[in-house]
Formats: sequence, structure tokens, C-alpha cells
Amino acid sequence: MLDQSSKDQLKGIFASLEADYILDITVSPNHESLDEMLELLNDLASCSDKISCRVKEGNGLEFSILKNEHDTGIKFRGIPNGHEFTSLLLAILNNDGKGKNIPDDNICNRVKALKGPINLTTYVSLTCTNCPDVVQTLNLMAILNENIRHEMVDGAINQDEVENLKIQGVPAVFADGKMIHSGKAELGELLEKLEEQYDTNPQRTEIAVRNYDVVVIGGGPAGTSAAVYSARKGLKVAVLAERAGGQVKETVGIENMISIPKTTGEQLASNLKLHMQDYNIDLFEHRRVEKIEIKEKNKIIFVNGNEKYISPQVIIATGASWRKLNVPGESDYIGKGVAFCPHCDGPFYKEKHVAVIGGGNSGIEAAIDLAGICYKVTVFEFLDDLKADRVLQEKVKTLPNVEIHKSSQTLEIIGNNEKVNGIRVKNRNTEEERIVDLDGVFVQIGLVANSAIFKETVNTNRFGEIEIDHHCRTNQSGIYAAGDVTTVPYKQIVIAMGEGAKAALAAFEDRTRGNI
Repeated sequence: MLDQSSKDQLKGIFASLEADYILDITVSPNHESLDEMLELLNDLASCSDKISCRVKEGNGLEFSILKNEHDTGIKFRGIPNGHEFTSLLLAILNNDGKGKNIPDDNICNRVKALKGPINLTTYVSLTCTNCPDVVQTLNLMAILNENIRHEMVDGAINQDEVENLKIQGVPAVFADGKMIHSGKAELGELLEKLEEQYDTNPQRTEIAVRNYDVVVIGGGPAGTSAAVYSARKGLKVAVLAERAGGQVKETVGIENMISIPKTTGEQLASNLKLHMQDYNIDLFEHRRVEKIEIKEKNKIIFVNGNEKYISPQVIIATGASWRKLNVPGESDYIGKGVAFCPHCDGPFYKEKHVAVIGGGNSGIEAAIDLAGICYKVTVFEFLDDLKADRVLQEKVKTLPNVEIHKSSQTLEIIGNNEKVNGIRVKNRNTEEERIVDLDGVFVQIGLVANSAIFKETVNTNRFGEIEIDHHCRTNQSGIYAAGDVTTVPYKQIVIAMGEGAKAALAAFEDRTRGNI
């Protein structure tokens, strides 16, 4: 299954392993995927004398990872092919104390503080690009805390289980039988949800206070640019981010980054993080800022997990996130028929009827993607005309299973308490309301500025965007803002990068002139 080139790479990756690992396989002798699993895992084991396979007869198709004969708490129910192959590799490396995804001490201590036992299960699709992030995060938690166990379940192999649980979106995370999360997530978000459900040991989460010359809030294109420009001035810089790369990480293809004809959001996010690592920048990922207080010239930034950061200058670059419809039923059915990522959740609607809300580029691109999976796609656009680029409009017109309704207002997402089964819409010209029977709704109506926690500190407009001048200064001395969270027109990556640089230069100019 693994070609020789892949095996050679794995030999290099596993060359530094210190412990002995057993892939403890339990499988039904009649399982149709038996040979596929054994071939993959035996090929993997052949790449290191520190890895071996042990097979025993049982039900289903699964394997656990043992370290020096001790159970690590990590199990795979399914074959970790596709995007999940990396999850298997990292599970071994992380158990050995290796891997660039291991968080800083503060985050590790919060994970270790969780009181168990905690049994986690993540249902995935091997074609989902968001699932590996969640699987790898929860595997890491199991490694850090012996009271946590985590298993990955391939929904395609365990379809009866998925149907019984009414799962319609991945990744779907269950904690001791209760669904706690559906969709993409970073370590910080998942950790907070577990902290809400389970007790923690307060002795492991002592208050940490850190001082910096400049604190950048946000790790996307604007935040990275601001941090790099500030660090190049010789300043002590901290970046607080829920994830390096920000919203750009969710973009599949990027073809308008000048001088880079084509890249992906994942690759760009990785490059942003690498660029920060070239400078004296302290990157604190998986952080959620709760509030800012101003005490004389200093700004005190309170972060979840008992952390405080103190600095005379703050650059806000928190970007924007998916805008929601905010109609009845939407929040109730997220993960049960309401979705935001057609690439991840589209396969769950094979041969079904779905709606796409929004006629901009993201909406029409989603409709085109879903048309190859679903038997019918209905697009509802609020305005009288589509906003998507002409080339996308021409493409979608050629698809026989896509229907477009303009001047349509979404009023309600309808379901049967288990999953979505319809949508109520109104024709804005005739005021006529109707219910459309369907199986899923993909919301694609743009972005909203991530500025809620700053509204008591700096001025925002009616759209929630932080108001800035031409130098990215806000109305509050020593606080600057850059990128999609601001009033700057045209939310583009290249513009956000330029705005981040501008904010850093304005902050440095104010510092040298004593204007803070």
C-alpha cells in the first residue's frame, strides 16, 4: 500500500523513536477491509524496528497504540488513510515527545488539569480536511492526560453507528456519549468545552503574567505582518491567536497572492507561522482574549486559562468569521443538517437535496462543488442579482441539478428535532412564503468582524468593524487595528498583510515620538 518513496520518508521520520510501539489490532476475520488494514499497518511497521503489529480476532476493525506495552489511550476504529494517515504518524511521534504540534506549558497544564475519566470519540470522513486537526488534538490530550481516552471512528465503515447517532456533519466529537462538538475546531476551543463539562485541578492552572513591548491579537495575514514588522524594529513581541493562519487556513485554493500564482490556505498558514519563527516573536496559540483593560499607559489583556499580558501597545488583527443567518432553527441544527463547509460535510449529502444560502463567490462555488455530490442544489440569494464573479455564474448555469432563486429571504430552518428536513423562505418581491423540503442547508453569506470583545474599548461601526484612521490607529491611544476586523475596504489577504505592516509602523512611530 505504501510505495517505496513513502517508506523511505517514514524511515527518516521514525529514526529517532526511543520507545517501543505496538499497533494492537483487533479485527473480524471476515471483515471486507481486513487485508487493507493489515497491509497499511504492516507497511508502516516495516519502517522502524521500534514499531510492530499484533493481531487478534474480534469484532469490527480497530487498533490501539501501545507504548512499551502500556495502552496510550488512543484507538482507531477504521483505516487511517487519506488525511488521517498523518493523525496516525503524529500519534506515535507525540507519544515519543516529538512533533511540532505539541502546545506550550500553559496549555499542557490545562489539559493535565482535567479530571477524568473522559472517553472521547470522533467520527470522521477520510475526505474531510478539518477532521485530522480534531483527531490529532484529542489524541494529544490523551497522551498528556492519562485519564483521557480517544478513538477515531471512520463513518464510512461504521455507517450504522453514524445513522443511529443522527450524525450529519464531521468531525463529530462525543464525550462519554454526549455530543459536544461538530465541525472544525482548534485545541483551545475543544479544551474549553471539556473544561465546561469536567472538573479541573486548580493547582495546575496558576495565573501567568507576561510583559511585552507590543502584543498582537490574531495570527492571520494581518497579525503575522504586524508581528514581523514590530520584531524587525527590535521590540519584544507576543502574538495571541486561536490558531496561526487565522481564517485563511480554511481557504482551499488561493490564486491571487501576487508573485505566488497558486497556493492553499493550509500552506499559507504554515508559511505565516514559519515566518514568525524566524524572529524574536513569542507565539501563543489556542488563546482566546476575554477583555482588555487600560491602566494608565498599559493595556492589560486577559486571556482564558488564567493568563494576563501587559503592554503599552496592542495591535488587534482578529479578522472575521463565518456570518450566520440568525434565524430560528439554525443554531439548533448545526451539525444536524446546517453546515458551513461544503468540502467537509458535502459527502454526507450524497444523492440528497441541499440548499446553499448566498449568491456570492463562496455560495456559487459551494453550489458547483455540491452539484457533483447531491441530486439537487437550490441556491437562495437575498438580493435581486447574484454577487458572484461572472465566470462562476456562467459555470453554475451549465449544471442541470442547480436551481437558483433570487430575492429570497431565509426565514427559518425546519427540522424534526433530529435533523433538518426543510427551509422556510420568502420572496421579497411578492411577500409569498413557502416551505422547501430538503435535507441540508449550507450557509455561505460572507464574514463578520471578530470585534465583539473590543467594542467597550475602541469605536466600531454598525457592521462591527473597528474604526481606524489611515495609519491603522483606533480612537484609543496605543491600540491599533488591521485587516478584516477593521473598516478597511476589500477584505483580501494582500490588503490585510499591508494593513498589518502599516499598523506596526504606526505603533513604532508613536513609540519613538512618545505618543503612547
